Amino acid sequence: MLVIRRRAGESILIGDDIKIEIIETGAARVKLGITAPRDVPVLRNEIRLAGEANQAAAREVTAAALGRLVDRLRRT
Repeated sequence: MLVIRRRAGESILIGDDIKIEIIETGAARVKLGITAPRDVPVLRNEIRLAGEANQAAAREVTAAALGRLVDRLRRT
């Protein structure tokens, strides 16, 4: 992991086409601006982890359990 100190208004370049700019700093927060090509996904890590957890949970659902859920929904 590379650790770099930056101040508001300063930026970091990743390759030729990704720029991370420090917009604002506070006591416990940093606001970043990220410029990247549209084909490069930029996600907060917790969003990615939640998506992966949802996909894993969806894979665990069996056809029988899904059938029971459908039956229950039809009765309501």
